[in-house]
Amino acid sequence: MRKAQKQEIMEMLHTLQEAHDEIKKDIDKKDYVLAQDILSQCQECAITIGTAIEKFEGEGFVTVSHVEAYCDTVFACYEELNADDVNANKIYKNLRKQLVRIENSVKNDIPLRKEVVFFPYKASMWDALESVYLAAKEDPDCDAYCVPIPYYDKTPDGRLGAMHYEGKEYPKNIEITDWQAYHFEERRPDVIYIHNPYDNYNLVTCVHSRYFSNNLKKYTDELIYIPYFILSEIEPEDQERIDSIKHFIWTPGVINADKVIVQSEKMKQIYVNEYFKAAKENGLQGYHIDRKYLEKKFLGLGSPKLDKVANTRRNELEVPEEWLKIIQKPDGSRKKIIFYNTSVGALLQHNEKMLAKMEYVFGVFQENRDEVALLWRPHPLIKATVESMRPQLWREYDRLVRNYREEGWGIYDDTSDIDRAIALSDAYYGDGSSVVQMYQQTGKPIMMQNVDIAGKIDSI
Repeated sequence: MRKAQKQEIMEMLHTLQEAHDEIKKDIDKKDYVLAQDILSQCQECAITIGTAIEKFEGEGFVTVSHVEAYCDTVFACYEELNADDVNANKIYKNLRKQLVRIENSVKNDIPLRKEVVFFPYKASMWDALESVYLAAKEDPDCDAYCVPIPYYDKTPDGRLGAMHYEGKEYPKNIEITDWQAYHFEERRPDVIYIHNPYDNYNLVTCVHSRYFSNNLKKYTDELIYIPYFILSEIEPEDQERIDSIKHFIWTPGVINADKVIVQSEKMKQIYVNEYFKAAKENGLQGYHIDRKYLEKKFLGLGSPKLDKVANTRRNELEVPEEWLKIIQKPDGSRKKIIFYNTSVGALLQHNEKMLAKMEYVFGVFQENRDEVALLWRPHPLIKATVESMRPQLWREYDRLVRNYREEGWGIYDDTSDIDRAIALSDAYYGDGSSVVQMYQQTGKPIMMQNVDIAGKIDSI
């Protein structure tokens, strides 16, 4: 039984106790008709309690037998009020005795189950939550649900565009619950996990308003936010670098969350310090500027994204047949695979210059395709971002993508599974992003892309 359901039953039992007090008063006043009426209501309430317990714990559960005994006592008391000699204290004590048995059984015999729900929106970002979900699934006292939620593209003028739902793109071992069938407003889960902190403040995408953090917070005991990204580690004293990332810290999801799980203890301290300063600047009071509270709100437990990288094995991967044709040499041996990562930020910063750099990179790898296989994985939000913020650039970028895919000499990975690309590849080449921090965990070579340098890149 869930905590909220158990609490509801305890509240109903408290109501019964109040009814007993009223019954005693009515009997003392010799208003037996009113006392009998309240007893009838007690009987109905007890039946409701018993039905609820039976629903969650099954027929024949010990607490139900106590409820049945209480109902028998209520009936006996009702009949006793028809007699000439009525003893108010005896009736009150008998009712109280049976009620206490129910209360003790509810407290001690009914096990508590926790309901935990995960609301990811992009399947490619699911790895930020996956290891936590799997741990919750293995907990025998926990019911865990993965409920992918819909999201929208944002148009250049800020309106909502096309809706997307990626519930069919998750790993096979993840049990998906339809967002239209999971009514969190009614279920009131004990814990809600999110990885999107922006609510309606993202310029590129927007989750359905029902899943904004300020709304979710109303229906759970604990809202937990885990970032979908990993940042480069920063010393808590390096304010110049901290200033470049502090916009991640002051977002609706961070503000509304009861807990925020970040990648390290150093990052936790940065979040605490910057959140404290931002809260004061924005005039927030109470726990928002209580450092003791913030030390508990932010937890440097590490990122589940790194758990996913560590647990993904190359020999266990399902590699598409069309990829194998590019990876394997004629003699059956395997080419060196380079993970080429292009980011949203680099494209928006350098525009056409970045497109020229990418064309150069493709040319180099195409010339060396007999020995090296290029696995190009652009950031999953490039299309939505560039279409919204650089429509002219998008046409040229789209042409580049179409040419690359049509030529067929390299792998184009637009799937949600970044961990497969990391495990399958032998080295990383590309822009700076959170993928670099993930890739570092593998110990494999990393070379950063520099748009201003067109030198050799085939020596990885």
